[in-house]
Amino acid sequence: MSNAKGIDAEFMRTLKQKNDIVEVLRGYVALDRKGGNYWACCPFHHEKTPSFSVNEGDQFYHCFGCGVSGDVVRFVQEMESTDFIGAVRILAARVKMTVPEGDYDTEEAAKKRKKRDVLVKILRDTARFYLNNLYSGDERADKYLQYIAGRGLSPTTVKKFGLGASLDYNSLPDYLFKKGYAREDLLDSGVISVNERGRLYDAQGERLVFPIINAFDEVVGFSGRKLEKVKFGKYKNTSGTMLYDKSKTLYNINLLKKLKREKPINEVIFVEGQMDAITLYQAGFQNVVATMGTALTKDQARLAKRYTDKILISYDGDFAGQKADVRSLDILKEAGLDVRVVPIPDGKDPDEIARESAELYQKCLDEAMPVIDYRLHAIERGYDLSKTEDKRKYVAAALKIVKEAESESVREELLKKLRDKTGITYHALERDMQNVKLEPTQTEDVPLQEKISEVASGTDKKQKALRFILAAKLFSAPYAKTLLVTELPLRDATHIVIANYIRNCEQKGERVRPSELFELLDENCVEFNAILDLNYGDKLAGEIAERFFTDSVKTLRLEAVEEEVAKCNAEYARATEEKERREIAKKLGELIQKRNRIKKS
Repeated sequence: MSNAKGIDAEFMRTLKQKNDIVEVLRGYVALDRKGGNYWACCPFHHEKTPSFSVNEGDQFYHCFGCGVSGDVVRFVQEMESTDFIGAVRILAARVKMTVPEGDYDTEEAAKKRKKRDVLVKILRDTARFYLNNLYSGDERADKYLQYIAGRGLSPTTVKKFGLGASLDYNSLPDYLFKKGYAREDLLDSGVISVNERGRLYDAQGERLVFPIINAFDEVVGFSGRKLEKVKFGKYKNTSGTMLYDKSKTLYNINLLKKLKREKPINEVIFVEGQMDAITLYQAGFQNVVATMGTALTKDQARLAKRYTDKILISYDGDFAGQKADVRSLDILKEAGLDVRVVPIPDGKDPDEIARESAELYQKCLDEAMPVIDYRLHAIERGYDLSKTEDKRKYVAAALKIVKEAESESVREELLKKLRDKTGITYHALERDMQNVKLEPTQTEDVPLQEKISEVASGTDKKQKALRFILAAKLFSAPYAKTLLVTELPLRDATHIVIANYIRNCEQKGERVRPSELFELLDENCVEFNAILDLNYGDKLAGEIAERFFTDSVKTLRLEAVEEEVAKCNAEYARATEEKERREIAKKLGELIQKRNRIKKS
């Protein structure tokens, strides 16, 4: 027997049993046990109050803030940006299970998967080609080896990161053609480019090459560095491909993932370039990733959040001077991360300091400051505070930043620092700050209790009753045991699927498991999520819940009778014969009596 996705149902049951949802999710979010469930800040939306709940007993998650829900397969789908069968394969590999053969993909999906597999092989063979070049004995490789030695990198480190070299522009295309790869695939992989005459050449020609590896240890692209002085383009990254999107990639994420398997990661260091990341890693700071010089993105923030809740930004010493938009760091804060910026001496790079002394770099990390403090630190460099006009401009700019602080206590602390730096009295600074106008900002998180208002607000009484009854049946509330779902007047497609599942379980004497419904319902099913919302706290427990259940059943029964009464009234109005009218009137009388009995019950 197969499930809705075409995979053997018994295989899926075993897969989920071996991949306990709490164990799997702990690899992505920090879970805290409270009561019968585990809780975390939702990885799918920004919040400060945890409303993301993981039900270990029933093996599913649900966020009471944004409404997302699913089982362990759906979670991996979302976090790894893959499809259903992709998530199944990831989970199967995790517990060393073999996915049964079968045609799970549509024709288009199968073609896409086949294409991806070919590109992965091309990238892997290319990485090996570059690495072999480095140690080939070819005199053209000497300058790359000398550069690596000059940066203090050991052979072990070079091998771990797969560094290599492109010695010319023609050898790689020839090598890959001999491997049997098609021209179209080579161009789509991004490792080969074509000139105006249609001739193929190595996209990283004559560069020191750094493979870019994803979290699954697949080479997805390359970054190449010219050793000679050039006017522009010292570094060159693979252009966007099916495998590589720089906005969704962090350099060294593969080794960070391995580190997390070995021990908890308290914080992750963000650096700009891959050489910074490699040097810090070798110096003992293995919790490091690089953005490769690109601006921070929401996808990178989300990727980092899988491994930690604390980020240390460690860019070059001229970061504050060259990159005025320090506000881009707020992207990380908006993802629910605790962000601090590491002060680096002017003109220095993190790898320079780490090569000089690991202890010295650790001291820099220890001095990391909150983003708002660093923003004040950054703008100060643009003014000469010994000059009256500059000092006034600095104070005006600083007060805008201070006013954005999250609390009165932080504002007070920052104003005192500003007072000490400028010599202006605290009260004068405070008064001026009150007059500062800020751009409208997003509202703060609403406490969880306020988020979870009536689940059926804005819905009619019948829908509200149906949701509560189905929730009580799904989560096996004792007072709902005797009610048969076949008694319910169902029209909504989601309600019908849920009721049929409950009925089948009851007929077979099997336990009702809400997590199994994620294979039967569409992703992000609004109605199903609304029903799951009712499993929060004591909403389904106690005397009040039991009374509401009874009232809900009564509401639905009255609704059904009222519909029959309306139908009879319409039939009576259309009837022309006396005999037919008497029969309808008799039926109508019985319905009215039934309605009265329900009302009195």
